[in-house]
Amino acid sequence: MASPISANRAELLAIATSVATEKMIDKEIVIEAMEEAIQKSARNRYGAENDIRAKLDPRTGDLRLWRVVEVVEEVDDYFKQVDLKAAQKLDKNAKLGDFIVDPLPPVDLGRIDAQSAKQVIFQKVRDAERDRQYEEFKDRAGEVVTGVIKSVEFGHVIVNLGRAEGVIRRDQQIPREVARPNERVRAYITKVERQNRGPQIFLSRSHPEFMKKLFAQEVPEIYDGIIEIKAAARDPGSRAKIGVISRDSSIDPVGACVGMKGSRVQAVVQELQGEKIDIIPWSEDTATFVVNALQPATVSRVVIDEEESRIEVVVPDDQLSLAIGRRGQNVRLASQLTGSQIDIMTEAESSEKRQKEFAERSKMFEEELDVDETLSQLLVAEGFSELEEVAYIEISELATIEGFDEELAEELQNRASEALERREEASRTERRALGVEDALAEIPHLTEAMLVTLGKAGIKTLDDLADLATDELVAKKRTEQRRRDNSPAPRRSEREQDKGGVLGDYGLSEEQGNEIIMAARAHWFEDEPSDSEEAADADSSQ
Repeated sequence: MASPISANRAELLAIATSVATEKMIDKEIVIEAMEEAIQKSARNRYGAENDIRAKLDPRTGDLRLWRVVEVVEEVDDYFKQVDLKAAQKLDKNAKLGDFIVDPLPPVDLGRIDAQSAKQVIFQKVRDAERDRQYEEFKDRAGEVVTGVIKSVEFGHVIVNLGRAEGVIRRDQQIPREVARPNERVRAYITKVERQNRGPQIFLSRSHPEFMKKLFAQEVPEIYDGIIEIKAAARDPGSRAKIGVISRDSSIDPVGACVGMKGSRVQAVVQELQGEKIDIIPWSEDTATFVVNALQPATVSRVVIDEEESRIEVVVPDDQLSLAIGRRGQNVRLASQLTGSQIDIMTEAESSEKRQKEFAERSKMFEEELDVDETLSQLLVAEGFSELEEVAYIEISELATIEGFDEELAEELQNRASEALERREEASRTERRALGVEDALAEIPHLTEAMLVTLGKAGIKTLDDLADLATDELVAKKRTEQRRRDNSPAPRRSEREQDKGGVLGDYGLSEEQGNEIIMAARAHWFEDEPSDSEEAADADSSQ
């Protein structure tokens, strides 16, 4: 009959095999956990001060225990040291400084502190399981996975993915979608993070990429790369837009995505809880793509401001509400799809705006250049909007305007230059009255008008300017179109963006903003002694 020790060893091996299979981890990891538990229990019996090691043979289950001791001339620690004479009884070749093994009698495993051993084993197995889960999912961000809903906790859906668990946070769910335990669900892996409590797998059903992946599963041409989804925008659970393009001129990208009698798009719509999807042909021409993106509304004219990343769209009066959409949904999705801010206005509003701008510019030229109304209107009609454009254009080009000659062109340029000088002087006087120091006028890219704006914002010294971040100085003001009562109110983050930088209206680039800030900070470093000056001071003090 086998001894109790042997029986227990055999049982341990069976447990190790069972745990390794169930948790899908290496059996060696379970064996190591058991050895660690046995070591801990042996220290409780022989003394925690001992350096005790345990080895469990994974094939036979034989258990070996030993104590590691150091060979010394004079023993100070009887638990971890042994003198040379005693050491040579254990190992005749032992010498000073060696570490030798002192075998210990086997511990009856029935007397091991079972609770302590179980805790050690479970912890090590749990850590190994978490590492396996993280290694399995760490490179799977961007995939669509299918799982079973395990539970719903505080509005967050916990999904069993088989070998791990993922979470669909409340803000990543489709609104009004009801999650029920034990139901199957598909979701998009947004990211995988390693955390102390195990890998965190974040899932989403509201991400635009989830919709693109669903189309790839339903439309073979997308999966094969013949058709590409170039852009996607979603209002989860309500409406979405995708821009598609075909690499094969014989294949219609919109028709392929819709499918026979709408079968393909309906499969995606059903998965997204009835979300309406507009499939739009993508175009490299921004104006054409904007017209497509605003479907089903009809567009009369598109004006693109690339510098401001803003697009002005003019629609017939009867198309305005259709272009904007319910609560601004249509224009908002079109803006996301094109990556630009889209402003919608009617033809009447556009005409009124153009007339107002024409009148303002004509009056400005009339007053600043001291010319009659006809001449000022002619300049505006030719595309001039600022004094700088008149002052710095080639005289020969200005003289080509019908009714102009070189003498008139030269006179206009001189008057424009004088007007700019008057403006500069007026701004300089105002700037000094505001208390903005002259040192700021020496900084590149800053005009007197900009310095007045800075002064009104309370920025009057080099240190005031140097304390600003680049965004605080030059970030452009970004306002969303909310000209209709049914447009959604801005969130707090959007209101903060709307403020823009102090000089956001002057069209300065981020690079120019950096140069301004660094020039303002230059005096901080001028006050610091150089390495050579510090060395000279050190020599003189000796």
